[in-house]
Amino acid sequence: MGPRSQATKILESVKSSGRHYRDSLPMIASENIISPLVAEAVNSDLHGRYAEGLPGKRYYQGCGDFDTIESLAIESAKRVFNCNFTNIQSTSGTVSNMAALKALAKPGETITAVSTADGGHISHARMGAVGVRGLSLVTYPWDIDRMEPDIDASLKIIRETKPSLALFGQSVFLFPTPLKELSDAAHEVGAKVMYDGAHVLGLIAGGQFQDPLREGADVMTGSSHKTFPGPQGGFVLSDSSDEKFHRKLNNSIFPGTCSSYHLHHVAGKAVALAEFEEFGLDYAKDIVSNAKSLAYALASEGFDVLAEDRGYTASHQVLTRHGEIDSGAGRRAAETLEMSGIITNMNMLPGDTRAMNPSGLRLGVPELTRVGMTTDDMKDVARFFSRALIKEEDPAKIKSDVKEFKSNYQTVKYCFEPGSAYPGLE
Repeated sequence: MGPRSQATKILESVKSSGRHYRDSLPMIASENIISPLVAEAVNSDLHGRYAEGLPGKRYYQGCGDFDTIESLAIESAKRVFNCNFTNIQSTSGTVSNMAALKALAKPGETITAVSTADGGHISHARMGAVGVRGLSLVTYPWDIDRMEPDIDASLKIIRETKPSLALFGQSVFLFPTPLKELSDAAHEVGAKVMYDGAHVLGLIAGGQFQDPLREGADVMTGSSHKTFPGPQGGFVLSDSSDEKFHRKLNNSIFPGTCSSYHLHHVAGKAVALAEFEEFGLDYAKDIVSNAKSLAYALASEGFDVLAEDRGYTASHQVLTRHGEIDSGAGRRAAETLEMSGIITNMNMLPGDTRAMNPSGLRLGVPELTRVGMTTDDMKDVARFFSRALIKEEDPAKIKSDVKEFKSNYQTVKYCFEPGSAYPGLE
């Protein structure tokens, strides 16, 4: 294949991927789509430009207009997240975590966090940012029934370990963390508290989950492309009024973990923040309502939905178990669902130890909500799951029916100028 053919093939695959998602039910909890105005900002001349530093304090010329963009975004983020400090330069949630770890803990020091087996993110683990920073990791005991850190046992761990940093938040995230009591214990032993809100940042900003910066977190990190519906990127946030601490956090981003920080994505975040100020409360409410409706509908169809005693979920996520622990049933379910027009991800659930052969699925509703689906539509979605995994109907027939169903939901909403959710495919 020659270079020209290779480029053609790549662009064909880009469009093919767009059609795949357009015609399917995208339900990966860490994904979302962007609005037309965010797309306009992202697809701009800012791509490839540099603006190292902060507004008004740049190492390059030509940054005047970008100073305006970033300054407006910083003030908008302070309003959206109700905090004194925001840095919107981070290129991802993981980079945000790396920066916060750099600011809050020195190599060789101990931190506490949720283990990956219990739903913690890989950046919280030795294999990820924690290991890159050279930190010693102690994980919290886990309450399987409540799907959260075991409060009493975790308090004991914090008081005995005396970590430099207590990290909370996770990737599998059904319910708010019991943060106030745990944060108090961490502060008692001189630890800083960090909350990774990557998955639930939009729910937090919309007042639908918990309020970590008022519950003891010294720093909150997060992604800008999950329940917060912007372009890929991250945030570092704090309600501290200590300007020395602000400088430390800013320096942990640049020059600490970012040089060029993707100005086009920062501009997209700026637009997304403005749209969230207008529409975010409704969007966050509708996400949680849809997740709850999906969970109950799946349970009614006969699926094993986790955390029944707590009402299944208080976030954008739903967890389902599809077979024995470490059986690979989750992987097989995800493959069958994709053949049926439903895009999900396999996920380890409590007890699983084999990441590539877990028993469960992690389902999310941010994208389905963004294109206008409601609680009644979640019942239809659950029926598609049942047809694929319980009744074992022909996947090709289900896929065709999913495509027809999805054709009614092709416009991105909760934004200033609703438009095509999957552009460039006409």
